Amino acid sequence: MSLTQVDINDEALAEAMQLMGTKTKKETINRALEEYAARTKRLQALRELAEMGARGDFDAAAEAHRAAKEAWKAAFAEEEQDA
Repeated sequence: MSLTQVDINDEALAEAMQLMGTKTKKETINRALEEYAARTKRLQALRELAEMGARGDFDAAAEAHRAAKEAWKAAFAEEEQDA
């Protein structure tokens, strides 16, 4: 952990503290940084998934799932007929 002096918008900090339910400036700033980094990573992952979908990377998996589901339904139907 490093010690850094910065000028901070007091109104924005107070609002963030209220919204986050934090009690200290340090806790508020650290949580805001952590949440920003996590949000940015989620957005990047979402972009990558969207790009994969646009390329058709999931088409084979979707078809395999559909085929497996149909096979399961057919096997279950045969079991009911045998009973």
